Amino acid sequence: MPTPVFIFAFVIATMYGLGFHVILGGNARRMVLFIVTSWVGFLLGQYVGGYLDISILRIGVIHLLPASVAAVGLLILAHVLTTEPTSPVSRR
Repeated sequence: MPTPVFIFAFVIATMYGLGFHVILGGNARRMVLFIVTSWVGFLLGQYVGGYLDISILRIGVIHLLPASVAAVGLLILAHVLTTEPTSPVSRR
């Protein structure tokens, strides 16, 4: 059974992914991509915060600052990698 800390971190990471999707838009595939990317980034940031013992914005055992920075960083990377380049439009 998941612990309350795990559920809280899961909800925060999911909200980051959904918020990013609301701001940038896209279809359901991109929404799932953003949510999963946010989960992975939040988990990586949590581990880095624990390893480096970063205590800024710490809520219990959750290292919120490094987890949030990693989640948003990976979300931006996912957006950049999945955005299709626009072709220039000729106006003749």
